[in-house]
Amino acid sequence: MRLLQRLFQAPDRGTAPRLYAAIVARGREPHWYEAGAVPDTIDGRFDMIAAVMSLVLLRLEQDDAAIPFSTQLTEVFIDDMDGQLRQIGIGDIVVGKHVGKMMGMLGGRLGAYRAALADGTLGEALVRNLYRGEAPAPEALAHVEAGLRTLRDQLAETPIDTLREGVLA
Repeated sequence: MRLLQRLFQAPDRGTAPRLYAAIVARGREPHWYEAGAVPDTIDGRFDMIAAVMSLVLLRLEQDDAAIPFSTQLTEVFIDDMDGQLRQIGIGDIVVGKHVGKMMGMLGGRLGAYRAALADGTLGEALVRNLYRGEAPAPEALAHVEAGLRTLRDQLAETPIDTLREGVLA
């Protein structure tokens, strides 16, 4: 009986789903798409959520004790992307390939934003990753860059335990 429960029950991800919901809500705030000119498309929404998710993961990686929670959060992201792909009609046969590609994109953005925040080139990284090479108007880029820097600063002040509770800065 336990085998069947393990096979058909959703895994316990603790409070990670609450934090992920907050990340998605932050990434879907209208100002990113209106003042920031992020394309309000499936790709644009993915890219914006990936940007916010990257900042949270960068904060979590500063504490070795947060690695298991970071893993749970990433697993929630994978589950959501799998469900979203199925909802838009991607078939079972190729959904895994698409999720793998999305995970690679998240990993690439994580590295790009880590480096860009360290060397002061966030705007360039945003043009490549968030806008997919199509630079928006300077004021739109400045809006998104300022918003993400503010979020990064808020996250730096947020205790890891607060994030573990599912509360985003």
